[in-house]
Amino acid sequence: MDEINIEDFMKLDLRVARVVTAESVEDADKLLKLELDLGTIGKKTVFAGMKKAYEAESLVNKLVVCVNNLKHRKMRFGTSEGMILAAGDDDLGIFILSPDEGAIPGMQVR
Repeated sequence: MDEINIEDFMKLDLRVARVVTAESVEDADKLLKLELDLGTIGKKTVFAGMKKAYEAESLVNKLVVCVNNLKHRKMRFGTSEGMILAAGDDDLGIFILSPDEGAIPGMQVR
């Protein structure tokens, strides 16, 4: 595993976000389209490869951790403006990392 230094880690802008809408992406086996609310930062659209692990409706109002400063990625379904953090693999499944109660959208993860 490659190590990074603290300066590299500090480049990440991790923020709490609330899932406002979630929908299945037609013609995509893995993708869900999520609209995230990051409080005063605004809203972002993120495409997440977790269709097999989560029903879209179950994610609405869920708090997640978003990589806020990830370079936007154009996909054939639209542009993904960030990434949400999850753990897992193909064998065990995917598990979204969620902040504890009390965290609010836009709050920086440190």
